[in-house]
Amino acid sequence: MNIETNIAPAHTSVPRVADNLLDLIGQTPLVRLHHYLDKASVNLFAKLEALNPGGSAKDRPARHMIERALADGRLSPGDTVVESSSGNMGIGLAQACALHHLKFICVVDPNAQAQNIDIIRALGGQIELVDQALDGDFLAARLERVSVLLEESADRFWPNQYANLDNPASHETGTVAEIDAALSGQVDYLFVACSSTGTARGCRDFLRAKGRRTKVVAVDAEGSTLFDGTAGPRKISGMGAGRLPELAQGQSFDGLVRVSDLTCVAGCRRAVKHEGILVGGSGGGVLEAVRSMQDELSGKTAVAILHDSGSRYLSTVFDDDWVARELGASGDEVRALAGLQ
Repeated sequence: MNIETNIAPAHTSVPRVADNLLDLIGQTPLVRLHHYLDKASVNLFAKLEALNPGGSAKDRPARHMIERALADGRLSPGDTVVESSSGNMGIGLAQACALHHLKFICVVDPNAQAQNIDIIRALGGQIELVDQALDGDFLAARLERVSVLLEESADRFWPNQYANLDNPASHETGTVAEIDAALSGQVDYLFVACSSTGTARGCRDFLRAKGRRTKVVAVDAEGSTLFDGTAGPRKISGMGAGRLPELAQGQSFDGLVRVSDLTCVAGCRRAVKHEGILVGGSGGGVLEAVRSMQDELSGKTAVAILHDSGSRYLSTVFDDDWVARELGASGDEVRALAGLQ
C-alpha cells in the first residue's frame, strides 16, 4: 500500500567544522511556534539557546569573559576562575576553563539544579555550596563566599557576570545579531528573561544602534528586585535577582512582564504539549509572557529567547510532586493555568 506523505527532503547542507568546542557556541536556530499561542495571528519564533554546546545562552558570555581576560592578561593558563552561579553560567565557565587549562570554583546555593552541579563537576569544576542565606539573600551569601575565595590566593580571577560588560557584549555581537540577520531585521517584539540583564542589555543596545523599531520586553520573576521589584521567595533558577546586579542598575526596556514560579511551570508544560519542546524554567515564563500579550501582538512578529532546556528541570518543573510541595499547586491546577484542560 502506497501512502503519500508531506515529509520534506533531507537537508543536505554541509555541516560546519569547528576548530574546538567553544567555536560551536552561537548560531543557534530559530524555530517557528505554530501552536503555543491561542491566536494564530501572531508570528512567533523561539531562539533555542539550549543548542549551544554547554546547553544554554550562558555559554556566550562565559566564553567571551574568559577569552577577553586571557587576551588582556588578567588571566593566565593555570589560574583559577571563581564565580557565583545558579547553574548555567557555571557550566559555561567550566567548559571554557577546561579548554583553556584553567581551574574553576563555582559557588552555588541550594536552589541550584542538582544536574547542573553534576555537570560542572564532570567538567572539572569544584563546587562550593553556600547553604545559609545572608539576610535572607542567597546571592549575597554566594558573593561573600566568592570574596573569601579570591582573598585566599593571588592567582584567582572573578569574571563577575553581574557587572562585566563583556556579558552583554557577547549577546550584542551574537544572540541578537543572529536573530536580526535571520529575520532581516523584521522583529516587532523581543522577549528576554532577566537575571543579570546581560542578555536584555546586549539585545537592546544592538537594536538601538541598528535603528530597529523592535520593542524589547524584559521578563522578570515575581520576588525579584530588578526594575524596582520587591525581594521575595523564588524557586525557579535562572531568572530574577535577590539583589540588584551592577549591570541592571539604571536599565530600562520597552516593556516588563513579571511571572510567578507557577506561571513558568505552566509555560514549560504547555510548550511540550503544543510544540514538543522541553523548555527550561525561565523559558516557560518567557513564553507565558508572550501569551499574556497576544492580543496586542496580533499581526506582529515576536521572538522569545529560550535560555536553556527543560531536560535539566525534570526533577523540579516537570515533577508534579515537586510542584505540589514547593509551589502548592496540583497537576490539575498547573494544567488549567497552562490551558491544557
